[in-house]
Amino acid sequence: MWKKLLVALAVLLALLVAGAATAYFALRPDRPQGHLVTDFSGVSLFQDTGAVGETVETTTEEESEPDAPPPERCWPNFGGNPKRSLSLPDVHLGPPGKIIWRRYMGGVQEYSPSFCDGVLYVNLTLGRTVAVDAETGRELWTKMQPGALASTPAIDGPRVLVSSHGGTVTAHRRSDGRILWRLRTGGKVESSPVVVDGIAYFGTTEGRLFAVNSATGNVRWAYDTGGRINSSPSVVGDHVCISTYAGSVLCVRNVNGRELWTTYIQRDALRAESFYASPSSDGLRLFTVSRSGKAVALSISSGKVLWTYQMSGWGYSTPAVSDGTVYVSAFDGGIRALRAADGRVRWQRFVPGRILGPALVVGDLVFFSTLERKSYGLDRRTGRIVWRTNRGRYVVGIATDRYYYFSLNGSLIKYRPRGGSE
Repeated sequence: MWKKLLVALAVLLALLVAGAATAYFALRPDRPQGHLVTDFSGVSLFQDTGAVGETVETTTEEESEPDAPPPERCWPNFGGNPKRSLSLPDVHLGPPGKIIWRRYMGGVQEYSPSFCDGVLYVNLTLGRTVAVDAETGRELWTKMQPGALASTPAIDGPRVLVSSHGGTVTAHRRSDGRILWRLRTGGKVESSPVVVDGIAYFGTTEGRLFAVNSATGNVRWAYDTGGRINSSPSVVGDHVCISTYAGSVLCVRNVNGRELWTTYIQRDALRAESFYASPSSDGLRLFTVSRSGKAVALSISSGKVLWTYQMSGWGYSTPAVSDGTVYVSAFDGGIRALRAADGRVRWQRFVPGRILGPALVVGDLVFFSTLERKSYGLDRRTGRIVWRTNRGRYVVGIATDRYYYFSLNGSLIKYRPRGGSE
């Protein structure tokens, strides 16, 4: 009798403690509360009114030569599209084959290049942005930035936008690199910009998410998340979504920056999660990975956590998303294919080393690199290794519908698909 009573009291006490802890951590005063910014002190804009942005010429179907091939598919920003999906599921190139050209860039490429109209735009960590002819590998122009670069340039018509640790986002004319405008934000910018309908979105390390006019650099709105931002925003419909070091994932309205929802992710009863990885999306859900290695899926409409999956190493890699599968990786050397609907493991593959950069899905293959300077290509249905090279470190690179352009540490390499012809 007394034993049962003591057990019941112990259970009741545990429930009360758990409830109190939950209430405390849900309502605790140190949890940042986001708000629209009204004070833009520390933000300044330079505009070169004499530099008119030229139009990138395209030929109509009637004007094109009968035998001229169509242009290669663009990869205009980090992730390849506003959802940051890091995938080309309908492009089936097969494994990389012969190297067409290799260019040593004179610095580390921590993030992949962007590409359009036959030109690659590359950021180097030492602070240089380089335009490279995709046909020959020849440098077209190079520009120094005000600080280190750990981001991918964003292409928008005749402009390419570059963010820097010097606290700037700069719009360059794509033809010659001339500065069209430069916005100083008051905080470091590691976030890779994305441009949708003429508005560029990016975050800063002092926690602000910006929307600026891509043509002029004029700030449309800014939202203070209350947490450091190193990630890059994803745009899904009218939602602009970001993750923060404060443990929050949130979405705001694209037209005015009004908060739609904010969800805080707990690591355990005492600690919140912290996010470096950007959110990616399949249109219905957001996917990201915390620095502790927890993969998280949230509803894009409500912010509700749909599932989580805990990996055994630190996590810094933005998930790649393709055909109902999410590819996540961590410092434990493992890459996992998780079912997007419920997080169920389809397969997992471990390699020697630590995976810092995101995966890239091209057709039936998924590529990634390790900090130990190895890169791999896996069959994305089974996880079997079908390609590898002793190059690479951060991101593996990008692809178009004809070639691979891999940014393997200090070298930019153009690969012909295996079996491809000149």
